[in-house]
This record gives sequence, structure tokens and C-alpha cells, in this order.
Amino acid sequence: MTISIKELNSQNEILEAFTVMKQLRTHLDEETYLELVLDARDTDRYKMFALFDRGELVAVIGFKPMITLYYGRFVWVCDLVTDAKRRSKGYGEKLLTFVHNWAKENNYESVALSSGLQRTNAHHFYEEKMNYDKVSYVFRTCLY
Repeated sequence: MTISIKELNSQNEILEAFTVMKQLRTHLDEETYLELVLDARDTDRYKMFALFDRGELVAVIGFKPMITLYYGRFVWVCDLVTDAKRRSKGYGEKLLTFVHNWAKENNYESVALSSGLQRTNAHHFYEEKMNYDKVSYVFRTCLY
């Protein structure tokens, strides 16, 4: 198995990940997706990496380094998705481990994420496989 992880920087690279990201962010069309990724990258330090298996893009992770009074210096995982046809092959674990290492190398103390209430398989993965703790609920309100 030839695995590589690469940061997606150009518009073409970011667009290449859309097919996989759309499986998680089903509400986005390609144009809105690209606009949001570029805006988040340019204004909020968002980073997107893809995992390639034998040259095929099979999983994507998006994260941003942050500082808050609650978590201190931490990395927030915004997006993590493996192509539905390629799940349960360790790709998500490899990407999260990559982010853990990135965080350590850049002096961040922890990694945090939220996961939809309905995503029980993902919760099991985060808690059992990746050793994450449930520490809070995330609430939101829509303003439009």
C-alpha cells in the first residue's frame, strides 16, 4: 500500500477533493465549497490535507490552529471524511494521527472536533480507536 498525505493549496487541488468532501458536507455545491475553503484558508488559517492511496485521493481532513480560554492552544478538526467506498482501511486514523503530529510539532496542546449526533460510528472511532473524550456539547443557532 503506497500512502501519502499532501496539503491541498491550489484551487485545482482543493477542487479534486470535492467529490470526497461532498460525502460529508452534502449541502455544499462545488462553487460554494471552493469559496469557503479559500476564505477559511486566507482569513482563518484553515488547512486541508488529502490522503492518497496509490495516487488516488481517498480521504480529506480540514483543520485550523486556534487559541481559546477553554482549550488553550489547540487544533480544531473541521472536516474529516473518507470516501464511502474506501472506509475501514485506516485512512481516517492516519489523517488524525497526521494532525496530532502537526499539532505537537507546532506547539499546540490538544486536538478537538465535533461530530454530528447521528454519526454513532464516527463517535465510536473517535472514542475507542483514537482515544478522544466527550467534553462538551456543541450548540448553534442560525441567524438567517
